[in-house]
Amino acid sequence: MIALPYYLVAFLLGYLLGSIPFGLVLTQLAGTQDLRTVGSGNIGATNVLRTGRKGLAAATLLGDALKGAVAVWLATWFGGPDLGVVAALGAFLGHLFPVWLKFKGGKGVATYIGLLLALAWPAMIFFCLVWIAVAALSRYSSLAALLASAATPAFIWWYQHDGLNAALFLVLSLLLWIMHRGNIARLANGREGKIGGSKAPAADAPTTRQ
Repeated sequence: MIALPYYLVAFLLGYLLGSIPFGLVLTQLAGTQDLRTVGSGNIGATNVLRTGRKGLAAATLLGDALKGAVAVWLATWFGGPDLGVVAALGAFLGHLFPVWLKFKGGKGVATYIGLLLALAWPAMIFFCLVWIAVAALSRYSSLAALLASAATPAFIWWYQHDGLNAALFLVLSLLLWIMHRGNIARLANGREGKIGGSKAPAADAPTTRQ
C-alpha cells in the first residue's frame, strides 16, 4: 500500500509541471506582446495562433500536452499507475489554475490530450478523430473539444474496461466543460468564432481562457 505522502508528492509534481504556462513563456521569449492582451486573452495554443506565429502555436500545443504526459510518466515510474493518475489530476488542475499566474490559466484541451497519451493512448486517437470530424463539419474548435471530451470517458470504459481512468477523465471532462462555459454561451447565441474566422472574444472576459 502506497503511503499518503507519496500521493501528495505525485499531486504536487503534476501540479507544478501543469502550471508551466508555455504559451506565455514562449511568446515572451519571442518578443511578442503579452499574450493575455491578444484575442481572447487566454494562454493556450489557439490564442498564440492569433499572434500570427504558427510555430509558437505548435510549440505551445506540444508543451501543454507533454507537461501532462511527463508528469504521469514520472509518477508512474517512481510509484506505479495509481500515482500516475494522481499526477494527472494535479497536472490538469495546474494548467487550469497555475500558481505563477494568480491561478488564472487555460482551458485544458492540450493538457487533456497529453494525459490521454500517457494513460490511455487509444482514447487519445479517439479524441482526436472526434475533434477532427466535429471541427470539419462545424468549424467550431470549442464545440469539437467539448464533444470529444464528452465521449472520451465512455470510450475508455467501453474499449479499455478501465474504471479508474474512465472516472478520472469524466472528472477532467467536467472541468473542461466548466472552463468552456463562455464558449458554450457563445455557441448558444451564435457568437462563437469559427476556425479560420476573425471573430475572437474580448480579452477581458473572465471565462475565455484556453
